[in-house]
Amino acid sequence: MRTLIYNIGTLAGILPQGKRMLAGREMGSVGCIDRAYLIANEGIIEEFGEEECLKGKAQDKSLFDRRIDAGGGYVMPTFCDSHTHIVYAGCRDGEFRDKIQGLSYEEIAARGGGILNSADLLHSTSEDELFRQAMVRVEEVMAKGTGAVEIKSGYGLTTEDELKMLRVIRRIREVVPIEVRATFLGAHAVGRAWRGNQEGYVDLVCREMIPAVAGEGLAEFVDVFCDEGFFTVDQTARILEAGAAHGLKPKIHANELAVSGGVQVGVRYGALSVDHLERTTDEEIEALRGSTTMPTMLPGASFFLGMPYGRAKDYIRAGLPVALASDYNPGSSPSGDMRFVMALGCIRMRLTPEEAFNACTINSAYAMGVDHILGSITPGKKASLIITRPIPSLAFIPYAHQTPFISEVVFG
Repeated sequence: MRTLIYNIGTLAGILPQGKRMLAGREMGSVGCIDRAYLIANEGIIEEFGEEECLKGKAQDKSLFDRRIDAGGGYVMPTFCDSHTHIVYAGCRDGEFRDKIQGLSYEEIAARGGGILNSADLLHSTSEDELFRQAMVRVEEVMAKGTGAVEIKSGYGLTTEDELKMLRVIRRIREVVPIEVRATFLGAHAVGRAWRGNQEGYVDLVCREMIPAVAGEGLAEFVDVFCDEGFFTVDQTARILEAGAAHGLKPKIHANELAVSGGVQVGVRYGALSVDHLERTTDEEIEALRGSTTMPTMLPGASFFLGMPYGRAKDYIRAGLPVALASDYNPGSSPSGDMRFVMALGCIRMRLTPEEAFNACTINSAYAMGVDHILGSITPGKKASLIITRPIPSLAFIPYAHQTPFISEVVFG
């Protein structure tokens, strides 16, 4: 099927083939063509350019199976959300009241709440019901312009319940038109049955959970919550080594609650991304220099929990790339709206609209291993596109972040 999108006011997010990410000053520019067209063939971007180059092709009915009039709006790549926990049961609105009363994330966790509450509820929820609830959230983020999503386990905390979550993620991947990547996060917290025996739980993750996950081919990545009150650097290293032995590439939760050493251990083991980074020093910036690890910040969690925002601007000034993701989860960021993430990047992290756009598209695509097929307007990539209503500029998207801006989302 050959599709023509014409009457494009601005085609935004153009990158050459082979460009995997943008770093430093590169993040401050977005490749654009005004008054443009784009042709996709079998869901893959075939060509694009200035509309005047179409000449008479637009009127030749034999050339295209479908024509989409962009109505003078922007056409841009869909958002890529490289850090979510959207497979969970129920919600944690009761803890929302606790937060309003002044309890911190750490205090709620210390009282046995937080992740453990989600694990209790997930345990009593069937796989079919878990899939039904998760699909509501997946359809929600698709409608908001997300074309790729990484989904973590981590609310199981037993072998069987972790496998249940990952099977649900596999089912999602099989029925949606967007790209889905799965991450095993058995080391999200210590399961209730292992309280007081954290090393024993780490043994369970390494010796039983990881082989079972790999045996069913349920995940691409392994993740660890390497932070104060959760898992240590040494425990993280053990889990990453076990994951690598079974073909799982590392991703790390690091430095959300304290300067934990998670960035350094992630870089040492070649993590695709280190995520959160609300509390980092210049040492983390230096550790990331010359690495292939994408620093990924989650401003939705900072917004919801009242925590510091990541030092994205300092990372960019140091010549590093930065990705932004939603952290969609029931306890610390119950939203998967990547446009709002982009807005927080601008409003609270002082990124330019161009930097925030690149952080939510090509760099977040890299952070979940899909930059070869998504994240930019590039020949050969999937035609996963947001068509906007007519808007005055790219900056309007984060500036007027509650004004409806999407006319249509095309997933290949």
